[in-house]
Amino acid sequence: MSQIYESQNFTVESSDKPFVSREDGGHLKIKVKDLSITDRTVLEPIQAIELMRLTMIVGEAFQIAMNNKGIPVVKINYQDMGNWAFKKDKKPYLHIHVFGRATNSVKQIFPESVYLPARESGFYDGFESLNDEDIEEIQKQIKIVESQERYNLKNWNLI
Repeated sequence: MSQIYESQNFTVESSDKPFVSREDGGHLKIKVKDLSITDRTVLEPIQAIELMRLTMIVGEAFQIAMNNKGIPVVKINYQDMGNWAFKKDKKPYLHIHVFGRATNSVKQIFPESVYLPARESGFYDGFESLNDEDIEEIQKQIKIVESQERYNLKNWNLI
């Protein structure tokens, strides 16, 4: 995993084992820093606001960045999961998967829902992670998107 961005309570990472391959749109994960937070129902209101703002910024920046890198992403999907922790007798923690959905997808066909079989199924074999250039472009776009007036921290009551 490569860390892309960090806010007060969350980190944004690329996945080294993506559910959506780079050429199909790519995969990011927004992860809570406090791993005792199991799901969104236990967030403090200020954390929930921060998470919503962050998902919007990341989604917007991710779509722009992937298009700039030649991947025709037309939709961003957000999924809040954590079920697989139970397979390993682990406690789940809040994380949001952010999937780019490209019009020319080969494995994760758009506009179908993302297909998420078990890791051991072999479905993900050959899936490509985001590369360093993708990550740099996403970081660049996050800075641009975050600077828009609509994302000003005051507008979100975060300062």
